[in-house]
Amino acid sequence: MSQIDKASRRQKIKDRSRKQVHGNEKKPRLCVYRSLSQIYAQLIDDDNGKTIMSVSSMSKENRALEGTKCDVCRIVGLQLGEKAKAQGITKVIFDRNGFRYHGRVKALADGAREAGLVF
Repeated sequence: MSQIDKASRRQKIKDRSRKQVHGNEKKPRLCVYRSLSQIYAQLIDDDNGKTIMSVSSMSKENRALEGTKCDVCRIVGLQLGEKAKAQGITKVIFDRNGFRYHGRVKALADGAREAGLVF
């Protein structure tokens, strides 16, 4: 499968799922983006069009993390869950953003669940 086919496939899946996935202030959307070497996660309030918080493997505290990419993703998920609980958010809607629920995306989701987020 060529790179163009992968990108268009992911975009189609993303567009299809975005019709059903919608977050609000009390139950925001947990959006995940996975690049080749990094991972980014955001809690988004779609009603107001605002990002409530974001955590990534590129943030200052996470740059020095060692281990496999999946280990780093799990830690990012834990950090996101802890920040969300500090703001009083316990329930979220998971948006895998067209990526397969496997590997690093699953590790981030598992880390967020370990921290106490429900989805």
